[in-house]
Amino acid sequence: MDDHARYRQRSLWLDGALTEFTPRPQLAGNVDVDVAIVGAGYTGLYTAYALTVRDPGIRIAIVEAETVGYGASGRNGGFVSAGIAGEARVYERSHGRDGIVRAERAMIDGIDWIGSVVAGEAIECGWIKGGAYRVATSAPQLARAKAGLEGKLARGYTDDDAWFVTAAEIEKEVRVEGALGGTYTPHCARADPARLARGLAEACERRGVVIYERSPATSIASQLVTCTRGSLRADVVVRATEAFTTLLPGESRSYLPIASHMLATEPLSGEAWGEIGWASSAPVADQRYQFVYAQRTPDGRIALGGRGLTYRRGGAIRESDEIQPAIHARLEQALRRLFPAASGAAISHRWGCYFAAPRDWSMGVEFDRASGLARAGGYSGHGVVASSLAGRTLADLITDTESELTSLPWVGHASRRWEPEPLRFIATHAIAAVTASADAAEDRTNRPARRIRLVRRWLPGR
Repeated sequence: MDDHARYRQRSLWLDGALTEFTPRPQLAGNVDVDVAIVGAGYTGLYTAYALTVRDPGIRIAIVEAETVGYGASGRNGGFVSAGIAGEARVYERSHGRDGIVRAERAMIDGIDWIGSVVAGEAIECGWIKGGAYRVATSAPQLARAKAGLEGKLARGYTDDDAWFVTAAEIEKEVRVEGALGGTYTPHCARADPARLARGLAEACERRGVVIYERSPATSIASQLVTCTRGSLRADVVVRATEAFTTLLPGESRSYLPIASHMLATEPLSGEAWGEIGWASSAPVADQRYQFVYAQRTPDGRIALGGRGLTYRRGGAIRESDEIQPAIHARLEQALRRLFPAASGAAISHRWGCYFAAPRDWSMGVEFDRASGLARAGGYSGHGVVASSLAGRTLADLITDTESELTSLPWVGHASRRWEPEPLRFIATHAIAAVTASADAAEDRTNRPARRIRLVRRWLPGR
């Protein structure tokens, strides 16, 4: 299979974005630049874009092992949503409550910053800012939705940032079977993530950034990135490799590379959309522990993900693990249950993508001026907005620009390494088993599953 076909198979989004795929050149020989970036996903692209805004004459090169948007940037759920990519309790230890409040507000403001780039650079990615719903379909889920709202209000949200909605209010926008109520926030947009990534890459190139594809980095060091056929020499080297960081020498325990899974229907009929509604295209998520999330795509499909994660012993990243029949079957069941009007629609795409989970589930942004090494990542599956903040923050740090971004709690944050195998493999699968069991118990009894207390301390916040 050639690269074109292989890349298109990675997700619905890449299938649509790569219909006329021409690979960029590979890095060949030695190239000198001011800033070398490893990884052409959102973090690397936003860093390059923000640097060119700061300094239009700066020389930047990006090396990418595959193609722009190959990783999670081209395969995620397309939620451009607020909410910190990390644990409030972790950041509060170093920056207090004020740091959490500022972090939450930065994420909210980050949505509109991305929207301004989309508009200013004329990126066609189906951008609609219609907010988002968290929908409860059982009494325990409804209690969690209310508790989550209370937590956000305690962390600086106002009544204009998120509020409780009744089942009737949800139904006016989107008909989710069994909805009892939930929460709504206006701070979310829907987008085609691969078209966003590839449009951002083109915007960077118009600003003078050079992107080399199919150029995997074999080592990242101070002032030097070595690839299979050449190298980049630069005063500043940025590691923007997210889950794929674990494939680099000495980095296998930096993150857990976890595969999340999605599917998409064929385009639905006008009759089906008449039953479902969803004119606002506001993304939806439920409140299970192994939750599902869904959006109405720009071409009239339902794209839905969640309900199980894949982790291989040793943190292996394999394309063959992206399709998981058991997980995709559960996703299809969730689709039919939540959206009965789509029950007759064929499933056109099934896929998966890897995200990086730090030991404390909290992202980090770092720049060491002495060595010139910078890095950002560890978004735990919430990176669409977090990556833009990270890129802009790195640009400020690299250009020695003091800003509100450079004082946020993830700047300088470094998570401890994960335990060696087989401990992390056993723990990961045990936590997944307990959360799945808790969801099943709640579905059966309509009462909170007390067994979740066994693993609650290791679960990321929502």
